[in-house]
Amino acid sequence: MDSALLVLETWQISGMINESARLARAFCDRRLPVMAFLDTHHPNKPEDPYPTHCIAGTHESNLVPALQWIEKEPNVTIRRKDCFDGYFGSIEDDGSNVFVDWVKNHQIRKLVVVGVCTDICVLDFVCSTMSARNRGFLRPLEEVVVYSAACATFDIPTHVATHTKGALAHPQEFMHHVGLYMAKERGAKIANQLSFSEQTKA
Repeated sequence: MDSALLVLETWQISGMINESARLARAFCDRRLPVMAFLDTHHPNKPEDPYPTHCIAGTHESNLVPALQWIEKEPNVTIRRKDCFDGYFGSIEDDGSNVFVDWVKNHQIRKLVVVGVCTDICVLDFVCSTMSARNRGFLRPLEEVVVYSAACATFDIPTHVATHTKGALAHPQEFMHHVGLYMAKERGAKIANQLSFSEQTKA
């Protein structure tokens, strides 16, 4: 499957980036902890069934320009992952988990999740996080909130998939909502807007 088929429609991806940047600024202004996962793959470790993407050292494996400023923020933790799921991508060779430690060290009670792709990386991370929370591995975490306006996924039209070997149709808006629906089914809350009280500080 040609990587060119994985199309992120401009309106949805632009909205996701703008909302993510706005939210990041709000968190940083309040000195709230932020953890950013960056999809980063090695050339000899493909992520089937998807085409080659986000190879280490390329611009695809870095933050988009609108979010690169967060790398210098003291409240931001950057984690590169080589799998769909940021929870599993946080596991170190010694068995420790960077994300779990981050939650515990910062005493995170409510987690806001944004990103791409809604029905893949976002959903997988939410499912693992909800399971870990339910098993008591993520105390004191209580709530996981997926902010829908800052999530997006890709588009493969049916007519393209029909004529492309190995491709499946992936209607963008529908699959975005499937991801949100499944996250809610796992116990996450879905929000289409977020607000902060003046008392919200780290």
